[in-house]
Amino acid sequence: MSNFLFDNLHQGIGRVLDLRSAQHSLTASNLANADTPGYKAKVIPFSDVLGEVMQTKDSMPMLRNHEFHQRATEIDANNAEVEEIEAPPWSIDGNSVTPERESVRLAENAMLYQGLTRGMNKRLMILKFSASNGN
Repeated sequence: MSNFLFDNLHQGIGRVLDLRSAQHSLTASNLANADTPGYKAKVIPFSDVLGEVMQTKDSMPMLRNHEFHQRATEIDANNAEVEEIEAPPWSIDGNSVTPERESVRLAENAMLYQGLTRGMNKRLMILKFSASNGN
């Protein structure tokens, strides 16, 4: 029954929310270690992760009504690829954290997370409306 009520889009949004939450934790960790010598900033490459998901055609079953439509695959926040950013050559202590870049990443991630939660809330409101027969 849960597959009937909560389709692949719903589940996919949940996985992307998990990834955004993981990115938030990584960014907070990066900012906390801004003064740690040798620390390398970490980031989840969303464009790569989501690009791989859209190009792979052999995981979650979705209806395709055209041969060019692609299938989505599993996104797992716990096993997401994390990249380390190398320190620039002029960095004295080898730390690659730039507080300005991390602050922008934090704001961008928060905005995208909020947009996804709004979309999820709309879907749930529609489901609640249908379950109550329009009352």
